[in-house]
Amino acid sequence: MSGLCGWLAAAGAAASGAIASGAAGGASGVAVADASSAALQNMAAPLSRFDGAPLAISVSDVGGVAVAAIDGSGHVHQQDGLQVAIWGRPVLDGSAEDVASRLACLWLSRGVAACTSLSGPFALAILDAVSGQLLLAVDRAGMHPLSYASNAQGLFFATSMDALLAHPSVRGVLDPQALYHYLYFHMVPGPATAYLGQQRLLPGEYLLMRGGKQCKGSYWQLVFQEPGARRARASFAANKQELLRLLRLAVESSLGPDSSNTGAFLSGGTDSSTLAAIMGQVTGRPARTYSIGFDVPGYDEMAYARLAASHAGSIHHERYVTPSDVLAAIPAMAAIFDQPFGNASAIPAYYCAQMAREDGVTRLLGGDGGDELFGGNERYAHQALLSQYQRLPVMLRLAIIEPLLFRQRRGKPWRLGDKARSYITQASQLLPARLDGYNLLLRHGHRTVLEESFIDSIDPGLAPGYVNGAYWQRQGQGLSQINELLALDMRFTLADNDLFKVRKACELAGVEATFPFLHDAMVAFAARLAPRDKLDGRQLRPFFKRALAQILPAAIVRKKKHGFGLPFGQWLHSHAPLREFAFDNLTQLRGRGIVRPVFIDDLQGRLLAEHPAYHGTMVWLLLMLEQWLSQHPGALGALAGGFAASATETRAVLDPTA
Repeated sequence: MSGLCGWLAAAGAAASGAIASGAAGGASGVAVADASSAALQNMAAPLSRFDGAPLAISVSDVGGVAVAAIDGSGHVHQQDGLQVAIWGRPVLDGSAEDVASRLACLWLSRGVAACTSLSGPFALAILDAVSGQLLLAVDRAGMHPLSYASNAQGLFFATSMDALLAHPSVRGVLDPQALYHYLYFHMVPGPATAYLGQQRLLPGEYLLMRGGKQCKGSYWQLVFQEPGARRARASFAANKQELLRLLRLAVESSLGPDSSNTGAFLSGGTDSSTLAAIMGQVTGRPARTYSIGFDVPGYDEMAYARLAASHAGSIHHERYVTPSDVLAAIPAMAAIFDQPFGNASAIPAYYCAQMAREDGVTRLLGGDGGDELFGGNERYAHQALLSQYQRLPVMLRLAIIEPLLFRQRRGKPWRLGDKARSYITQASQLLPARLDGYNLLLRHGHRTVLEESFIDSIDPGLAPGYVNGAYWQRQGQGLSQINELLALDMRFTLADNDLFKVRKACELAGVEATFPFLHDAMVAFAARLAPRDKLDGRQLRPFFKRALAQILPAAIVRKKKHGFGLPFGQWLHSHAPLREFAFDNLTQLRGRGIVRPVFIDDLQGRLLAEHPAYHGTMVWLLLMLEQWLSQHPGALGALAGGFAASATETRAVLDPTA
């Protein structure tokens, strides 16, 4: 909810007033200030469209900043030509008091290094009129976003791209490469955005503008301590005690000034169940928990949520989402995201947050981050199993096993052999490429899915290049495979997907989202744990589950991860209005020059009938792309110019290793 925005004017731009209003030179100082304030208010309008948050504006000769925030999540300081604007709930050197003014002092003495003293969720901007510098930065986990664009008028920034585009000096030309990345990843991974010439900061990054030049770097990086480190490992008992202490600390810091207005998502999984239990311990009263269910076999986990709520003694609320609910929420959901986003579980997250808001809750604790810190995703165990094949002697694999299994066979089908061949085919690929084994775009082939004119405007190799760059940059650090995968997921699965999803779903419902597992001390603790504490053979997060065995019900400790997955593919078959709406949007998408009409025909017919769940995901991706384009007229207008025209624009530099 809410956010910040502003700009640093290029030399000479502010004096003419052009950066604020497009007016010619000669305007009075008062007129320029008024125009700057008006421009800031226009930029800030999208930031508070759902919560009506009050706006704080600071304008100077070199630029301006605005923060829209509620309940103490906005911090503004202006003195002697220095403007500091922070959105979020950061802690500076252990204190949350007077953060903006104290950060101003640190900036003057330490420069960019002042960022290292900040913890917690934040996005910040510091405009220094004396030195003509601008500093932008975001928190270590990327809980708060910050995008920017620069041109001859100056450097513009905002926590929402809709706010960034609200300034008349910022163009909104859609990047075809971003649309390809959306279809590949189901989101647009940073540092790129949906628009040409616009980028966003990655977790723990800063951008410094000085003397007309930009310098981007990391003030913090996730560092794992592997067994090779020369230090004694803490005992299980000591680690358990520390985990419980940190859980209480993280929940306490997430509750806010009035914990009575705070609730928690409860999926019935390990992480959300833990937070519900700890929340009750910290506040001394039952937690208020909220769950979503689906009346579809294989998707409903309400029984686990009820078990967790009963065990924690929480005041529990639940709702079953229907196909009609999904149909009603799609347009608003497409509008709230400032770039294409295809994670369908945003819908149940929204209805869960809406249920909480109707109950008087203004803040929700989410369990996001627990899997990426302690090793909770099933693919970690699967990838460990696949990697075992690579450890066999090369001659054994190439001279005996593979010739035996892959020779042409006649006679009866051999199911065991089919499974072995599938295993070897997957295991023969190197990480991170084999993570894309079920990628929809790769399975069908981009030339089968996409129009030739669209393909000519993009580079398909950039998408896997993002993941490869982030993965291979850590190869020289001697990390275990589990820590390599955790680092990758912290970057892509968490910052670019899950946090983005929960934040925007909550924003639409008028609720603030907070993530206790991403408390900086908790992240540091998890990074110190031995790899076998996160994955032991095929056992996921063994330390976490053992440490919380007395807090969580045994059935939840044993269960497999599920979450708020949406049975969209099944509902396409059973709910005619939802199917008609989806297919109508696919019909509209045919004329965009992105997806081949023949593929859409095949998808709506044969493919969806063969595998509703798998290919229903592709229908959802295309449906939400069309809805996003329809809900963002600026992007739609840019698209009308054609992808050939867009390709001639300057594309933002893509740095997958940043």
